[in-house]
Amino acid sequence: MSDRLQNAAPEGEFFETDRFAGLSVLLGVVAFVALALCGAGAAIDPTQFSFSWLFAFGFFFTLCSGCFFWTIVHYATDADWTVVVRRQLENIAVLVAVLAIFFIPILLLRHHLYEWMNVAPGKEATLDSKRAYLNLNFFILRAAFFLGFFIIASQLLRRFSVRQDKDGNPQFTIRLRKVAFASLPLFALCLTFGAFDWLMSLNYRWFSTMFGVYIFAGAAGSSMALLVLVKWMFAFCVFWAYIGFGQYMLIWYANMPEETQYYLTRNTESWWSLSMLLVIGRFFGPFAILLLQSIKKHPRQLCYVAAWILLMQMLDIYLVVLPALHGTGVHVSLWDFAALIAIGATLAFAYLRIVGKTSLFPVRDPRLVESLKLVN
Repeated sequence: MSDRLQNAAPEGEFFETDRFAGLSVLLGVVAFVALALCGAGAAIDPTQFSFSWLFAFGFFFTLCSGCFFWTIVHYATDADWTVVVRRQLENIAVLVAVLAIFFIPILLLRHHLYEWMNVAPGKEATLDSKRAYLNLNFFILRAAFFLGFFIIASQLLRRFSVRQDKDGNPQFTIRLRKVAFASLPLFALCLTFGAFDWLMSLNYRWFSTMFGVYIFAGAAGSSMALLVLVKWMFAFCVFWAYIGFGQYMLIWYANMPEETQYYLTRNTESWWSLSMLLVIGRFFGPFAILLLQSIKKHPRQLCYVAAWILLMQMLDIYLVVLPALHGTGVHVSLWDFAALIAIGATLAFAYLRIVGKTSLFPVRDPRLVESLKLVN
């Protein structure tokens, strides 16, 4: 506490929005054109487009939910090292509100995505046993709850954090901690069952109790790649591989047809090549590179590694979603890129609108000085 009293907190730094006004306009134009193209895609080829849209939505949702996770962990553990980067985690987490709008096409195109919605009751015993959970009304209700939680909690965390910038009132820290403690179990619930609903139920016959943790591992690691925090990139590179291998090994060892079909599809034809690329590119490559001390002394090279991890996270979600449509092999579509650009450009545009309104770091956080004095 003495360090906090003896050292004055630095003045806030603000993002120079005027310098990036051109980029903001460009992103807005790109987003508008891409969204218009996606509208055409939904009309021309609704089945392919629906899977492409879900792939893009899933990728960006993992990034935003990962940033939200690190925000609530910061407050729950009263960590000091994250203070200087926390505001950017908050800025990205609140973009879930924009993503919630992009969930509407998934609902509108649901019959093209989820086969279980097209099977009448009594037609298949496997599905009938899951009807209490897999039904349209409950599906929509859960989606509203999951997205509503992420929106409300992320907005509360950012609002209290920004208000503390004005007077440094420690009561805001207490409020933030309470919100974080309440959010931790709800985060686990919403991310896990959101992954079950939106991704795993693409094949309602397949199930894995580890699937939610697998999605979480990718979300937590890729969100750290957004901020280029190398130690956490390395840690979750290993954790992702651990969970992925654990899920694969248990399913392979049990050798039950209703479980193995997921991996059999992804080991078929050209899907096998992408699966091997994911294993090497998401774990072995970053693991070996991030062990090198020389790499860690060059920020630009670390940015390349972080960008590669984000690319592999994109491939991971692609391998989760698209084989449900093209089971015999890879079929790259224009709508894959259009959906990525549409959602990505819109989120980037929204981020540039948000980031300039507050200081780039929490200027009145009680632990700011400790965070600035941290030596890594």
